[in-house]
Amino acid sequence: MGWLIDLLPLSYTNSVVLVGAVVLGVTAGVLGAFAVLRERSLIGDALSHAALPGVAIAFIATGAKDATSLGAGAAIACVAGAVLMVLVERTGRIRADAAIGVVLAGFFSLGIVLLTYLSNFNNANQAGLDHYLFGQAAGLLEGDVNVMAALCVASLAAVALAFKPLKTTLFDPRFAASAGLPVRALELAMTAMLVVAVVVGIRTVGAILMVALLIVPTVTARQLTSRLSRVLVIAGVVGAAVGAAGALVSQSAELPTGPVIVLCGFGAATAAVLFAPRRGVLWLARRRLADRRRTLVEGVLVDLETALHAGPPPTREELALASGRPPAAVARALRHLDRTGMLTHDGDRVLLSETGAAAAHALVERRELWSLWLEHGWRLTLPDAREPDPTDVRASLGDEYVERLRRLAGAGAGPGPEAAR
Repeated sequence: MGWLIDLLPLSYTNSVVLVGAVVLGVTAGVLGAFAVLRERSLIGDALSHAALPGVAIAFIATGAKDATSLGAGAAIACVAGAVLMVLVERTGRIRADAAIGVVLAGFFSLGIVLLTYLSNFNNANQAGLDHYLFGQAAGLLEGDVNVMAALCVASLAAVALAFKPLKTTLFDPRFAASAGLPVRALELAMTAMLVVAVVVGIRTVGAILMVALLIVPTVTARQLTSRLSRVLVIAGVVGAAVGAAGALVSQSAELPTGPVIVLCGFGAATAAVLFAPRRGVLWLARRRLADRRRTLVEGVLVDLETALHAGPPPTREELALASGRPPAAVARALRHLDRTGMLTHDGDRVLLSETGAAAAHALVERRELWSLWLEHGWRLTLPDAREPDPTDVRASLGDEYVERLRRLAGAGAGPGPEAAR
């Protein structure tokens, strides 16, 4: 990655941190998606905490803070933690969440004990091991980034090659087993991907915050799309953007890189939850508000049509009294109908224009057809298993079946579906 580091208009240290944060974001974003979509997000948290004693034991065994040996120790500890979670869950009466909690607490406590034990010795080499707890991106070297990039490329290539089996196992493991896929092996592969992501990121953001980078990109991507292939791509892009933004902000503000990266990710996820089209909180609130407004306007339109058939044109106050709706709500609906050209006025009396009368008749017919469908639709023989739209039964069924539905209603209770023929 030296060529990329040299291209960046930053100092060497800042360039290394930026590239490392981007590589971490891509790796954690793509690989973490499989844990989030399997509803196993806390497994990533447990594995990241389980890596801590592995780092300490690797240092005890080698006596050096070599990134490769410490990463290998972290990976072995993560695998041991994953195996222990499976054993605790399958050999006892403990649920999966409890098994995750046991492993997380046990391994993390062991890691803290080992780090405290090492700190009592006057060994200069052990200085900095506690950075694996909270992360220290500034300590990254070009060799560390090269290892991270190699793991990232290898894991992404594995995902691309086994995408279809992974996808099938992820969403329907029973079907995958019936299709002859090695479900257990694929589930282990997904867990191994989490191990890779943890090993790549624990040096940068630490054991405590690593779980955020495994979850946040997928949460953001899931708000934007429903297809797994797109989720993986968007999660990787979001992870890279969050990593880059966090690294740049931390460098300019002289703040710790790991927490700033996580905060940027939290901001991205919050923005997606609030503003994502069709799924965001604000978008859904706006749609519900529009639906309520439409329902009110349609109800007042039908009430006005009914009042005009029952007697002289009503005033706004009389229409509100007859409909039982709040006067302010009726006034808002009438203003909307007036703006759309559906009303005419005779002094303070309200009447329907030709456009308004046509809209009212169409609305009454739609409501009538939906009531007929609810009462007699089960007796109607359809060529497929369609379910009509409540707002437009005629467009859903077609004129022929609407007429059959009317004949069924006119004939009353019949012997069954054959009555529609």
